[in-house]
Amino acid sequence: MGEYETGRFIYLIILLVAVGSWVFVQNRQSIGKTLQMFAVWGFIFLGVIASYGLWEDIRQTVRPQQSVAIDAGRVEVPRSPDGHYYLTLEVNGAPVQFLVDTGASQVVLNERDATSAGIDTGSLAYLGRASTANGEVRTASVWVDEISLGGITDKNVRVWVNQGELEQSLLGMGYLQRWSSIEIRNGALVLTR
Repeated sequence: MGEYETGRFIYLIILLVAVGSWVFVQNRQSIGKTLQMFAVWGFIFLGVIASYGLWEDIRQTVRPQQSVAIDAGRVEVPRSPDGHYYLTLEVNGAPVQFLVDTGASQVVLNERDATSAGIDTGSLAYLGRASTANGEVRTASVWVDEISLGGITDKNVRVWVNQGELEQSLLGMGYLQRWSSIEIRNGALVLTR
């Protein structure tokens, strides 16, 4: 603990003792009732601290999990809490999480995901240009051996590697058009072959 944290901790202890002493003196006639109220507020305080500390675990338990249900050429993906749909596909055997983006015309990999899929991003010729919400970025066209979603595999798929700052790889219409139907029903994205 640094000097600043130590000083702050000491200040909070002194403040707690001062407020506690005042409450004790004011309520010394009914000490049992006062202790009972302290216990109740103490448990409320501990509950709030525990909820704050465990919030991510609680949120993971309460919200619907992002899972893909594959059934005879049909894939169903629940909507994420942020309102988007995410799919994890295997690109050349490497798992890559994509944001499903019907506004993107192609499959776009960020450099990190392209590298994990075995693409040498250092030797790519970034000759293409793409207009994004963040401006124009340079792209390189690459053919990947296969892209798999569950048991459904597509061979020789053209993807684009983005040289700009792309946080999430995008699954655009170049891949989605390989499905015979794309629909959103009951908060889920449903792809059918």
